[in-house]
Amino acid sequence: MPPQDDYDVLVIGSGAAGLGVALDLAAIRRVCVLAKADLQETNTRWAQGGVSAVIDPSDSIQEHIDDTLRAGAGLCQPAAVEHIVRHGRDRIEWLRDQGVPFTTETNANGESVMHLTQEGGHSRRRVVHADDATGLAIQTTLLARARAHPNIELLEWHIAIDLITLSKIGGTPDRCVGAYVLDRRTQNVKTLRAPSCVLASGGAGKVYLYTSNPDVATGDGVAMAWRAGCTVANMEFVQFHPTCLYHPKAKSFLVSEALRGEGARLLLPSGEPFMQRFDPRGELAPRDIVARAIDFEMKRLGADCVYLDISHQPAAFIRRHFPTIAQRCSEFGFDITQEPLPVVPAAHYFCGGVLTDLAGRTSLPGLYAVGEVACTGLHGANRMASNSLLECLVTARSAAESIVTTRDPVAHLPAIPAWDDSQVTDADEEIVVSHNWEELRRFMWDYVGIVRTTKRLERARRRVHLLRSEISEFYANFRVTSDLIELRNLVQVAELVIRCALKRKESRGLHFTLDYPAADDRNYLRDTILRPGDVG
Repeated sequence: MPPQDDYDVLVIGSGAAGLGVALDLAAIRRVCVLAKADLQETNTRWAQGGVSAVIDPSDSIQEHIDDTLRAGAGLCQPAAVEHIVRHGRDRIEWLRDQGVPFTTETNANGESVMHLTQEGGHSRRRVVHADDATGLAIQTTLLARARAHPNIELLEWHIAIDLITLSKIGGTPDRCVGAYVLDRRTQNVKTLRAPSCVLASGGAGKVYLYTSNPDVATGDGVAMAWRAGCTVANMEFVQFHPTCLYHPKAKSFLVSEALRGEGARLLLPSGEPFMQRFDPRGELAPRDIVARAIDFEMKRLGADCVYLDISHQPAAFIRRHFPTIAQRCSEFGFDITQEPLPVVPAAHYFCGGVLTDLAGRTSLPGLYAVGEVACTGLHGANRMASNSLLECLVTARSAAESIVTTRDPVAHLPAIPAWDDSQVTDADEEIVVSHNWEELRRFMWDYVGIVRTTKRLERARRRVHLLRSEISEFYANFRVTSDLIELRNLVQVAELVIRCALKRKESRGLHFTLDYPAADDRNYLRDTILRPGDVG
């Protein structure tokens, strides 16, 4: 029987949320951070825009709160919004102390201050950034800090299979006590035991055919938490980023909303601007409005894409503010200083997730969730641009503070049985996994995408039930692989999205259905809650 590895805290995910928790705890706890691929391969790394926070003296906490509540279409939890917004500046200062190289400018008094941009939904410039590669700067800086800390162990190429709870091993009362983890290099399954476990595993963009997310975004945290008995909420609210580069080789390349913040215009193939016909804020309308407008025009015209044009700005200005985007686009043959870019919407961010309180605590004792995997109430029915990294950083600190106050030594936990694969064999036909993966992503895009109908959702539900049955049978009979683990998680997340979408018989925020095109505050001004055991 392989020995179990013990830690004070197990963090599943190596992005800003996970590293934030680890660094906040490392002085007094032994922490293990798990990464399913390379430690750098996270959603954080690909975040271009920045972090929203009240920095400018002319801005205010209340204005940031009001903007967030407005974008959330009535479903934001006011306490969560206030808590996260109010602590934003402190976490920006913490990032600066860690060494994150935010972009600066010289103000009228000759002082060096952080340069601020404006993005959709914000009434002011309040997005701090590191050129147009903020996520990469944050990821690189925090990872270097974590590597250097003796109390943080970093395990890359390790994918969590499932959480371990006392109820699964015959104990009471129920709580999370660790996880079974596949070492992708050796194919051995390890048992990791910890009194505090933190899901920081990001979103599930790969459940859709087109996404801005990296390949690791397969909904692992939500799926594992659901199987462990946690409550989830608002899974129908999937944000589609309006502008991903449309090019056969530009896999998942997002063109930052900051371009529109600096004056970029959305154009039809004819060159005609169109956003003012959909919203008086034009290109700076919230993302759900912009994505639906693009989707409408593409379907109306039968067009493959629309265009994003910032070429009217000086070339030096564009290269100075968007060096990464300019360089990346040039690799695909586009000069953004001279021509518009072809763009399409793509699945980008999940506003729902594992239901938590403001300290990241889930409904399962011992288990926390922070970042995109969690539903804190900040985003409501629609996330405002650059509030996601803000939420990661603030809730990471809150979770760390909660963990510190609930000291429960790992030695007090029961021994955990080793992973048993004695009754299974190696898979005989991996084509089953790849085929089901493609089918799942295709019907989610076609039936559970930007614009929905009850008929499409019912069709998707029938298909997801068939896939779940096939995948469960495959999982029960063959040894686990990383592809099988991810597919099992994706089909579970897909089912949760469909169930939530069918429960909400109205259109609100990111959930738009042709059968119920208006918001219904009387009946649906509330979260969509799913609990294990609910009939679906």
